[in-house]
Amino acid sequence: MISLVQNSPPDVEALREVLLEAPESIATRVLAVVLSTGLLVVILLLVRRRKLREEYTPIWVLVSVVITIVSLRFDLLRGVTRAIGAWTPSSTLFFLGEVFLVLVALNYAVRLSRYGTQLKNLAQESAVLRARLEELQRERAADDHPSA
Repeated sequence: MISLVQNSPPDVEALREVLLEAPESIATRVLAVVLSTGLLVVILLLVRRRKLREEYTPIWVLVSVVITIVSLRFDLLRGVTRAIGAWTPSSTLFFLGEVFLVLVALNYAVRLSRYGTQLKNLAQESAVLRARLEELQRERAADDHPSA
């Protein structure tokens, strides 16, 4: 296995293989399946109660399904871990989770920017309409009370 002789350097690739092939706990696997299934149920309830818009549903359902698949087929996660050069499946999960959260944050930043621009345009339009209304009210008041 791993050479731990005092003067020789550790075999890094052998260590990586040990970490990649470490058995996963059945309890962890069951917990992951239960939580991913629970997430799917919560998503569907939120959509049903109109707390989550339908446009976001496919994304969250996909996340839930992927988590369930990875929970059931841990070898897929190991394959991805090997492909990206990570040392442990858990580090791959955290990395992919961070990537997902960055994408969600970017999505919300784009939406906030768009809504900010729309709000500014609506405020300007409202100010122009208010000014025009006040002008029309002054003209009408002048027509109703002509100067003598």
